[in-house]
Amino acid sequence: MKKCPYCDFNSHAKTDIPESAYLNSLIKDLHIDLAYVQDREVQSIFFGGGTPSLMSGDFYRQLLNALRENLNFSEDIEITLEANPGASDAAYFNGYVEAGINRISLGVQSFQNNQLQALGRIHTVDHVYQAVEALKAAGIRNFNIDLMHGLPDQTPELAMDDLKRAFELSPTHMSWYQLTIEPNTEFYSRPPVIPEDDALWEIIESGSGLLKDKGYQQYEVSAFAQQDKQARHNLNYWEFGDYIGLGAGAHSKITLAGDGRLLRYRKSRMPEAYMADRIQYRIGEEVIERDAQAFEFMMNALRLKQGVESRLLERRTLLKLSDLSKIIDQLRSEGLFVEDTQRIQLTDKGFLFLNSVLERFL
Repeated sequence: MKKCPYCDFNSHAKTDIPESAYLNSLIKDLHIDLAYVQDREVQSIFFGGGTPSLMSGDFYRQLLNALRENLNFSEDIEITLEANPGASDAAYFNGYVEAGINRISLGVQSFQNNQLQALGRIHTVDHVYQAVEALKAAGIRNFNIDLMHGLPDQTPELAMDDLKRAFELSPTHMSWYQLTIEPNTEFYSRPPVIPEDDALWEIIESGSGLLKDKGYQQYEVSAFAQQDKQARHNLNYWEFGDYIGLGAGAHSKITLAGDGRLLRYRKSRMPEAYMADRIQYRIGEEVIERDAQAFEFMMNALRLKQGVESRLLERRTLLKLSDLSKIIDQLRSEGLFVEDTQRIQLTDKGFLFLNSVLERFL
């Protein structure tokens, strides 16, 4: 196993996976965090980061049983697993379904073998088709395809070909995003040659139109879904909802009962440290005070194409809409914010200048 040269996630190259030890640590971690659940119903679970599909179906059966024993699952809970389209992953799909997983996010990235090689991926295009066939055979119809654009030496024609080949597989959801060069990655040290800005803009314009024509509505900056197939995990995150993260490097965001303050905390990044016999898994936490909550909320909510209801601001933070009226009125006067006072939403123009808009709330 090796880490992809563009990846800045908390992933580690491993040849052996200590399933039992890691499972025990996850369950201990869960019991420590149970107080933050506050008896709320769990709407979605997302197994992601690194390659969680390296774990067996039996691992997820035991983990989900432990979660069910301690949490209140909604009747139609969405349980997603990220998977790579390698042969070993595909062989596990039946076990995942039996464990209770009902949605797969497949890390395809490209339908060009030379691009996959440049990205450091270990699968081929044939593996992609085999994986989709296997997950459908296992009974999974709700699945996402992760696809990147702006790849080394990629032309607009090749980017559109990637999308068209993805459509042939009939995913219910598409995560279509541009390759970015992040610090602390191999690509940052040795940057590849990526398309010029004009070519990137052509790819974005043409691709967005193609996705819309095929029935995929953009609901977030890089997320496109068929009718009623938006990822619940994504929506909760961008709507500034609460979530608990279990596992090495996991992050959590919780509204503290009683005073409404917001708490962010994270777990030890290194699997070995996380699995060590310890009582406390957290290595850092911070309370998001009132003066920082406007930016935090907007940084999430304004990524949604349709925005959110205005009243959500008060439900998720200690703020009222009137606290931000001066900034929002100015943005409306510049044609960047919708005139509807019942929604916190950018116009199409504002969506193009998202980062600049967000700076106003700092």
